[in-house]
Amino acid sequence: MTLDQYRDLADRLLGPFVAAADRLGLTPDGVSVVAFGFAVAAGGAFYLGTPVWYFLGAAFVFLNGCLDLVDGALARAQGVDSDGGDLLDHVLDRYADIAMLVGLAAGIDAYGLGLAAVTGVLMTSYLGTQIQAVGLGRAYGGLVGRADRLAIIGLVALVSAATLALPALPVRALGLTVVGWLLVFFAVVGHLTALQRFRGAWRDLS
Repeated sequence: MTLDQYRDLADRLLGPFVAAADRLGLTPDGVSVVAFGFAVAAGGAFYLGTPVWYFLGAAFVFLNGCLDLVDGALARAQGVDSDGGDLLDHVLDRYADIAMLVGLAAGIDAYGLGLAAVTGVLMTSYLGTQIQAVGLGRAYGGLVGRADRLAIIGLVALVSAATLALPALPVRALGLTVVGWLLVFFAVVGHLTALQRFRGAWRDLS
């Protein structure tokens, strides 16, 4: 079960923000670019790795997730949803994932774990779009979807800020910080989610 299944509910809750963006004359593509900017800012904050920057990084992740929902809803509200906009949104989402994970890995000097996490996340997303390409519809299911990843990243960033700011809290477990364990989680669960999506699609095509 993933948070992605609640996209319709989220779209309804974001209605006032979509209306505000429309009144301001924003375009869906412009919102997508701003959302990507927040993802890059989150990656930079995670790289700096201080309590304040981890806290700000969590806020940037939250803004990226909200705007990632607003752009699609705004496109539908304005009647300008298109394949081009969908392509831009997906490309920026993937680069956003990379920026945040690379920032997390660089902040703790764990590039091997970062590579494993990035490949797991990208394969999860790739299977979602590839399943759509063979005519089965966009796949959001699996162990962890993008909405889940953003929520977990934001939570871990807050925990990291707390562990660094409060000396009494443990910083490492089995040699890894909470960020290190997050990267392990994304590496393992990302590939498992990709395989889960592949298995479901293969069954549907058989």
